[in-house]
Order: sequence, then structure tokens, then C-alpha cells
Amino acid sequence: MPDTERLTYLLSRARQRLATDEEYTELLDMIQADDTGVVNARLEAFHGPAIPSTEDEDPAVWQPVIAAILAADKPAPAPGRVVPLFWRWTAAACVLLLAGTIYLWQRPSLAPVPQVVVSTTPDVAPGGNKAMLTLGDGSQITLDSAGNGVLAQQGNSKITKLANGQLVYDASGNSRGKILYNTMSTPLGGQYKLVLPDGTTVWLNAGSSVTYPTAFAGAERKVSVTGEAYFEVTKNPDMPFRVTANNTTVEVLGTHFNINAYKDETSINTTLLEGAVRLHAHNRQLLLKPGQQARVSVLNTDVHVADNVDLSSIVAWKEGYFSFNDADLPTVMRQLARWYNVEVTYEGEIPDRVFSGEIGRSLSLSQVLKGLSRTRIKYRIEDGRRIIIQP
Repeated sequence: MPDTERLTYLLSRARQRLATDEEYTELLDMIQADDTGVVNARLEAFHGPAIPSTEDEDPAVWQPVIAAILAADKPAPAPGRVVPLFWRWTAAACVLLLAGTIYLWQRPSLAPVPQVVVSTTPDVAPGGNKAMLTLGDGSQITLDSAGNGVLAQQGNSKITKLANGQLVYDASGNSRGKILYNTMSTPLGGQYKLVLPDGTTVWLNAGSSVTYPTAFAGAERKVSVTGEAYFEVTKNPDMPFRVTANNTTVEVLGTHFNINAYKDETSINTTLLEGAVRLHAHNRQLLLKPGQQARVSVLNTDVHVADNVDLSSIVAWKEGYFSFNDADLPTVMRQLARWYNVEVTYEGEIPDRVFSGEIGRSLSLSQVLKGLSRTRIKYRIEDGRRIIIQP
């Protein structure tokens, strides 16, 4: 029998967005273990005014969440019945949504809920600030274990690691000396933030790299990337900033944009958040406006521009969470594989699922997979880091 007083307290904390991660986890466990209907009844009580709202809370946000939790474990519609327009959320998803950590929902399915094989192997922690800096002479510095302060001198530039882990190049030195090139690379399960010699800030996602000069000189500022990076470029009309990724070059004067160029994706996606960029790909030039995304195929010469893309979803990784919008299962699992440094394989036919929602990157792998399992994904884990998705 759940502790109803404790349950009421946790729900109140969640409603006011004051709960700690531990309290949200406790609330999730209480909902998932509810076999008496007490938790469900208490959730229904939250439809009424029993728990006071804070002044700045929007009831329109809270009420759909409660409704979704209540509907979470109801049977799927029988064949022939009209499927509701609202997608079906899960209890685990909704509770963690309030924590700002996870919510996922999936188009309704008529298939029976499969039994999920849960692994007893040790959990996998989320990624973190991890990167390797390769200097001009080929020597390497592991940034996550390096101390704060000056790490190296490259030409006329000093490389400094700040207390927050950010790497900064001292731009006070002149650029008349020999220009050296450095590469920052993040492993799977890593991310890092870098300030280039011109003041441009770069965020690297997991399994990514950026190569750049230790001082910018000449008529342009040019860097190259692999994987995914977000740029906030310092304006300098006299020295355009150019980013190359595979067969795509992005030219900017001063702007905010995201470029996704992972090798296991079918296109290189450049998304503009602010300013303007000119994209060169497959002998074509495109001028992007804020809210547009250029998708350059790596399989052929197709170049497509999408308007009014969900910008918050594109840069969610930089803000500490995954965001999916009508994403299929392989898309979801590729992102999880990079962040948790795991291998994902499929047995038989890949389940036909479409997901929208958010997953906090601070969750452990088992927490994320628990949420996925509630959306009828069947899986097992082998050797600790191999996730096998079953039909």
C-alpha cells in the first residue's frame, strides 16, 4: 500500500516544479508499482483544487499531464474503434516530463504489449564533458582530466581551461607567427564547449570533432567539423567564417547555427537560428533564413530546404536533453547510442514506431530504456553495452 501522504507531497512538488531528481524517481516508482489503484485515485484528485497552484503556474500545462498519466495504463483501442487524435503517453513519461527530464509519446498501436526483458547488468551512466585536444605537434591532452589553467602554448596563442571546463584560446597574441592547427574531439558519451581565437563559441556533441587554426589570419576564418556542432560566430564582415563538413560548406559573417554531419545519417543538416548563412553543396548555393534547415544528401546530389523547423528540438542536445519530433525508432536509438556509448542492433524487422517528446541527457540508460519499454519497445541488453531491439 503506497504512503498516500508521501504521494500527495511528491505530486504537489512535481506540480510546482520544485521536486528534486530523487523525488521524481520516487514518484515514478510509486506509479509503476501501483497495483491497488490508490495512486490512480490520488492522480484523479489532482484534477480538482485540492492542491493549490503557484501564482506563476499555467494550469493548461498541468492538466493535460495528469490526464495523460491517468490514461497511461488503459487498454489500447480494440480493432475497428476510432483512434483518438491525442497520442498515448506513458505514466513514466509524464512524471518525468514534470521533472524536465523525460517524456515520450507514441502513436496508438493495436498490438498487445510485449513482455520486456530487463537486464540485470550494471547501469550505464549518461555522457558528460569529455574531450581530447590534439595539438599542432600531434601531442594530445585529455581535457576532462586536465587541471584548470594554461594547458599549452600554440604559436602566439595560450590555451586555457576555465573552472567550468570550457576551453579558451587567448586571442591577444598576434597572428603573424606560424599558424598551427588543433583538433578537439569528443568520444561517444562526451560533449564539450570551446571558444576559438576570434571569440566564436563552439559546442560539440558526442562523437564529434572540430579542427581550427590557433589564430585566424588572411581573408577568412575556416574550420572543419565531423559529427554535430553548434556555433555562435563572432561578427567580422572583413573575415567571413566558413565551416566545412564532408561535401558541404557553410559561410557566415556572424550568426547562430547548428550543423549535423554524422556519418551514420543520410544527410548533412544545417539549421539557422539567427543571422544568415550561405551554403555551398553539390555545386549549388543556398541562402538560409532563420528557421530554415538545409538537408544535403550524402547518398546523391539532392539538396532540400525545410522551412519553420522546430529550432528548440534541433539544439536540445546543447541544452541538456534529446528532443524528437515524429522520429522513427532508429533515429531515437542512434542518438541514445552516441550519448551512452552503446551499440544498438535489431533482431528481425525494426518495430514501426514514431516518437515525439523529450529525454533528459542526465538520465541513466536504464531510466531511458524503462521509458521506451512503456511505449511497447521490447529489448534486451547483452555484455552491458549492447542493446538488442526485438520485433
